[in-house]
Amino acid sequence: MNLPLLIMFTPVVLYYLIFKYVPMAGIIIAFKDYNLYDGVLRSPWVGWDNFEKLFHNYSTVRIIRNTLLLSVLQIVVAFPFPIALAVMFNEVKRMWFKKLTQTLVYLPHFFSWIIVGGMVITVFGIEGSLNKWLSGLLGEPYPFLYNPGSWVTLFIGAGVWKDMGFNAIIYLAAMAAIDPALYESANIDGAGKWQQIKHITLPGIAPTMILLLILSMGRVMEVGFEQVFILSNGAVKDVADVISTYIYRVGLQGAQFSLTSAMGLFESCVSFLLLLIVNGAARRYGRGLF
Repeated sequence: MNLPLLIMFTPVVLYYLIFKYVPMAGIIIAFKDYNLYDGVLRSPWVGWDNFEKLFHNYSTVRIIRNTLLLSVLQIVVAFPFPIALAVMFNEVKRMWFKKLTQTLVYLPHFFSWIIVGGMVITVFGIEGSLNKWLSGLLGEPYPFLYNPGSWVTLFIGAGVWKDMGFNAIIYLAAMAAIDPALYESANIDGAGKWQQIKHITLPGIAPTMILLLILSMGRVMEVGFEQVFILSNGAVKDVADVISTYIYRVGLQGAQFSLTSAMGLFESCVSFLLLLIVNGAARRYGRGLF
């Protein structure tokens, strides 16, 4: 019996029990007219009233649409970048250059969104460094952060820049497990670098790619609150208002806890359903997560 390992694993189990599983009991708030005086258990039941109120509001449809749009764009645009980055790192032979580049690319992941958002605003804001150059060239600045199209582009780009280096570590670990003899055999047979990447590297990391894609689909209804809250403004509210900001604004600031609990439950159910669908499709090719 591996008692020392079990003792080391105990804090992890306690963390998930206390902060992940026990709070699930609060789901019942979505079916109640919750108030602080009566508490969770004594607040009156209202059944599906919170869900009816939620989905009879036009803004709810817009919020769900924005959440899906931003999340799907993040997955589609951001998913290939760590793979390409890991492949490039894997082909670098000079170790000093590889280590230096990896450090520079990994570094943004450890910045908070406060820092990253401040950098984006400093560069692309009306008074930012890029607009100072554009003002001298074109005579007027361009509202990067106040135009919906450019705001979405910057939002996705900032997320890619921040996380692609760290996510590439997972693919580099998967590439390390590929048998070097396969590359030697391909080289002897006259295969070039691109052919080796296409027929050895990418198939070798395919299980990892599918696993991360399944996990990302489980978070398709989640758009990071900090990123949206820092970069958004009133001019782009039609595309920047998402579920996380709605819960903060209506639930915490407006004290409508039951309504936002219903929204959170809907978000979790949709994410779980998408996870099952994608995993089911992957299982048909022997690549399912469960």
